[in-house]
Amino acid sequence: MSKQRDFYDILDVKRNASADQIKSAYRKLARKYHPDVNKAPDAAEKFREATEAYDVLSDPEKRKQYDQFGRAAFDRGAGPAGWGGFHPGAGGQNVHFDFSDIFGDRGGGSSGFMGMGLEEILEALGGQARRKGARRARAHQPVAKGEDIEHHIELDFLQALHGTSTTLKMTGRDASGKTSEQTITVKIPPGVGEGQKIRLRGKGQEGPGGSGDLLLICHVKDHPYYQRVGNDIYVQLPVGVVEATLGGSIDVPTIDGMTTIRIPPGTPSGRRIRLRGKGVKPAGDKPRGDLYAVVKIVPPKNVSEKGAALLEKFRDLEGPNARAEAPWS
Repeated sequence: MSKQRDFYDILDVKRNASADQIKSAYRKLARKYHPDVNKAPDAAEKFREATEAYDVLSDPEKRKQYDQFGRAAFDRGAGPAGWGGFHPGAGGQNVHFDFSDIFGDRGGGSSGFMGMGLEEILEALGGQARRKGARRARAHQPVAKGEDIEHHIELDFLQALHGTSTTLKMTGRDASGKTSEQTITVKIPPGVGEGQKIRLRGKGQEGPGGSGDLLLICHVKDHPYYQRVGNDIYVQLPVGVVEATLGGSIDVPTIDGMTTIRIPPGTPSGRRIRLRGKGVKPAGDKPRGDLYAVVKIVPPKNVSEKGAALLEKFRDLEGPNARAEAPWS
C-alpha cells in the first residue's frame, strides 16, 4: 500500500503557511490538474488529492486537529473526541482502554503508563492504528450536498452591458422533501454576455451536507441597432452622399449617450470609424472594448429636377468613375 502524502506536501506549502498562501497554492494546482483541462491519466487523482488537502487546511479547526493528530483526526474512532476508547483490536475483538485512567496520576508521584507519555504510546500504537484509520478515512465519503439548480433569465441588451438587479421567485424542496418558495434579489454584474452563467452559492437544492448552488444562465435580447462582438459594439451609421464626399460632423449613438464624430472627406461606404473605450466593460481589470461606427452611404430617395440637374452638372464637371480602381478595370 502506498504511503499517504502529507497535506502540506501536497499543496507544496510550509506548515506555518497563511490561509491566503494555502488558497493560492490550491488554486494553482486546481487549474493545473482539473480533469476538464488536464487529460493526463493521473490528473483526476491529483486534483482530488489537492482538494482533500485544501478542505482540511483551509478550515482552522480541521487544520488544528490535523496538525496535532494527522489524518487519524478525521477517523470516527480517533481524534480529540475519540480518545475515550480504542477499538477494535488486531484480533477483531473490542478492546477498551480508559485513557483518563492510564494517563492519570497513580498517587506515586509519577504519571503515565509504564513511564510512557501520551505521544510515546500513540507512537507505539500508531503503526497499526494509523494504517487502519487511513483505510477507514479513504472509505469515508463526504455527506452529499443538495443538487445545483439552473435558472434561465432574460436581460435587455443595455441591462446586460450596464448591470442590473432582478428579483427571482424560486420553488424547491427542503432537506425533508417539502416544497418551499423563496424570493432572491440578484445583482447582475456589468458586461454579462449571452449564455454566461452566474453562480449563487448555497441557493440551490437543500441536502444533508448543505445546499447546492443556483446557476443563472443569462440570455440577452437583440438591440434595434447595436450589435455586440466580444467586448466591442458595432452600429450602422447612415451618411448622406454630400456628407461622405465633403466630410462633416455627425452625431453617433453610444451605450453611454450621443457623441459627435468627424467624417473625413471622401469617406466610402463600409468604413469603420473607431471610438476607443466606448464598448463593453468586462469584469475584473480588463480594458473596456471599443465602439465601431460602420458608414453606410444612403443616397436620397427622391431628387428634385433642380437637384438632378446639379448632380448631372457635378458628374460632367468632376467626371467621377466609381469603378476606376476596380480589379477588372
